[in-house]
Amino acid sequence: MNEAGADQGLTNLLWAQTFVDALAAAGLRDAVISPGSRSTPLALALLRQPAIRSTVVIDERCAAFFALGRAKDSGLPVALLCTSGSAPANWFPAVIEAAQSATPLLLMSADRPAELQGWGANQTVDQLGLFGTHVRAAHALEAPQAGFAPGWLRRFAARIVAESLAPLAGPVHVNLPFREPLLPAADPAQWPQATTVDSVVLAAAGLSLPDPAAIAATAAELSGRPGIIVCGGGRFPAGFAEAILALAAALDCPVFAEPLSGLRFGAHFAGEGRRRICVRHESFLRSRDFVDTQRPDWVLRFGDFPVTKQVQQWLAAVVPAMQIVVAPPGRWSDPQHAATRFLHGDALAITRRLASAVTATAPPGWCEAFARAEAAVERALEQAGSESDAFWEGVIVPALLARLPAGFRFFCGASMAIRDLDTFSGSSDKLLAFFTNRGASGIDGNLSTAAGISGAGATLALVGDLTCAHDSGGLALARGRPLLVVVVNNGGGGIFEYLAPAALPEFARGWLTPVDADFAHLAATWGITYRRAATLTDLQAALDTALATLARNEPCLIEAVVDRPLSLSRHRDWWRRAAAAVDALAGARTAQGDRAER
Repeated sequence: MNEAGADQGLTNLLWAQTFVDALAAAGLRDAVISPGSRSTPLALALLRQPAIRSTVVIDERCAAFFALGRAKDSGLPVALLCTSGSAPANWFPAVIEAAQSATPLLLMSADRPAELQGWGANQTVDQLGLFGTHVRAAHALEAPQAGFAPGWLRRFAARIVAESLAPLAGPVHVNLPFREPLLPAADPAQWPQATTVDSVVLAAAGLSLPDPAAIAATAAELSGRPGIIVCGGGRFPAGFAEAILALAAALDCPVFAEPLSGLRFGAHFAGEGRRRICVRHESFLRSRDFVDTQRPDWVLRFGDFPVTKQVQQWLAAVVPAMQIVVAPPGRWSDPQHAATRFLHGDALAITRRLASAVTATAPPGWCEAFARAEAAVERALEQAGSESDAFWEGVIVPALLARLPAGFRFFCGASMAIRDLDTFSGSSDKLLAFFTNRGASGIDGNLSTAAGISGAGATLALVGDLTCAHDSGGLALARGRPLLVVVVNNGGGGIFEYLAPAALPEFARGWLTPVDADFAHLAATWGITYRRAATLTDLQAALDTALATLARNEPCLIEAVVDRPLSLSRHRDWWRRAAAAVDALAGARTAQGDRAER
């Protein structure tokens, strides 16, 4: 009994149940729980709330990335719960990714009460401010007391859900101390049960738009001039693809679409998108002649800064007079410090308003030049494929995408995987959804994130061998889920072959770091089907088998074994071919012009 004569365990459970019921009323639908003692009241309340799907994951690090994946897919906050001590510190890498990628999470760390802090109590650390500037908000609550105010608690629940979503989505930390006894002494049959609570507070975020004068001025500056729309990664609302194409048509300009923009695959690509959306720009921008002759007056950027160095270097080289960045409030996506204007607000609304305000198209032939370069690269890629049966990323990525059914989710790992997806994905009117942990670009937690995404539907995760080994515990989360993991095994950190460390005598030991893992045994540890592919035929057969078993929620791991020196050679050969194909196109136009003059 506490000083008020109440059962502290009963107070804890009543408080936790009120809080969880209010979270459910505010829209929370997913929670990921890691077992522990101090978090018992909240864990029980979550497990008993039918409106919330709770998943138990023993490893807090994997749990956090799993929750991250679910939130990336849904766009809605997912709650994380763990006990006190070092447990919440294991969330930190995923919290950083959530902050950088604007992914909503509710971080609920249980804690010891104030009287135990700083007195050597076991499993007690300072958890206040644990995540620093990587959260949108942080709240330190007091331990539940008898007679707590349920009205305040319900409004607090609505508030933290809203804080995780707007004005810029991201993680919110709530530190929740509990005194012992943690649960009531009474018969469990008499304990309070979950209830359905009507929302008391609706914290709806309004549509954010810049000053209409800024939109009008931007449209006037873009009208009648040659320019390019660049769409990086981001969570764009429904209708964004159609709005971007309408804006591009009004301006008669090309769109450089990275795979994470969601513009490369979908019904919109069947019509106007096929002429305007460039997906081979990483390759044709390697032609110096093309870059020198096709210089835009403006660049309009949406989403994250471009993935590949080639596009980044192009932006730095062309230095357009106007570089306009459309970003959510609080985002300043301009690492080159080249932006001349920021339009902060809802990307869909801004795009539609710009399209309606444009008064003139680009000069004749501007957009067609990019379409011709795109086609030249396509032909070069087809020819390169017909001349060789080499098994490397340039054939692996297209083979994966060709066989995936519409509606599939595709999670792409960091390092070479995302760059190869950008270069070789191609495009289609088949709808696919793309995800990655590109906020901080870490290789940690990739499989756990993909497992979280697969909770919403069949998912393929394309990762490297080091990425898979780094998050091998994440394979445990694949069991019973429609997750297909494709591991490109090139014997270590292949991306460093393209970077400065490759010339060092310590390269293999300090950067390449091959793990020599047996992926067949790793898959068997968690009861996952394993297939090995060393040729394109092997890969296609393994994919067909795996896709059939995913329908029964039977995951599979395919190890695609790539010869790293061969892969390096094929990448470099491809870059030369792509540049030469576009250079030849420019030469043909020059010769055509000379003949016309004669």
